[in-house]
Amino acid sequence: MWDPAVYGRYADERARPFFELVARIAAERPGYVVDAGCGTGELTAALARRWPEAFVHGFDSSPAMIGRAPAGDRLTFSVDDVTRWRPGRSVDVIVSNAVLQWVPGHREVLARWAAELAPGGWLAFQVPGNFDAPSHALVRELCLGAWRDRLGDLVRPAPVDDPAGYLDLLAGLGCRVDAWETTYLHVLPGDDAVLSWITGTALRPMLDRLEPGEAADFLADCGALLREAYPRRSYGTVFPFRRVFVVARR
Repeated sequence: MWDPAVYGRYADERARPFFELVARIAAERPGYVVDAGCGTGELTAALARRWPEAFVHGFDSSPAMIGRAPAGDRLTFSVDDVTRWRPGRSVDVIVSNAVLQWVPGHREVLARWAAELAPGGWLAFQVPGNFDAPSHALVRELCLGAWRDRLGDLVRPAPVDDPAGYLDLLAGLGCRVDAWETTYLHVLPGDDAVLSWITGTALRPMLDRLEPGEAADFLADCGALLREAYPRRSYGTVFPFRRVFVVARR
């Protein structure tokens, strides 16, 4: 289960790609804006501030996340799943921030969302593109090695495309597409900083399965590998993080 407190440890680092994505949406006065996979809703509220005349709706599959979402004028939230959600009306802007990497077959979801857009509507999303980085590769090795019996079936291939793949998909559906990637160099504070980061994201499926004692042992194994791969410096731990961005207009 998603833990809002754990996920929020690095709120500033997680929010930066959102704002850089949304900055490329040139919608002037949208009437209906949707945040798909909105988490705790703070960033959804930022959409409402940017477009104060719009009706803004955020949804997330986690009741715990939605339970933390802020209330506001013309701002609503619901518990829903990106694979099942239907807007009920055409949408002027759909934003999805670091969600689709969890959705098998999300290319089909993107095609459906593009079809839900009003003429001139915008679809903008970003996904992590760091699945070949040590933070993920070392965890896969553990799951397929010492933890194979308990966690081996949770290993999955890289779940996202590169920018060119998304451009080809959405341009083929008639959209004008701006696709790019950025590698951030996050400088994280504290001990076991990278382990702390992925505990709120990549490790959630593993930790949800393991009993408390097993989870502690698994985290210790992960921590030992990650400390070597990402040594702590006097100023913090440098964590390179590649992200893929796409903004499409119908």
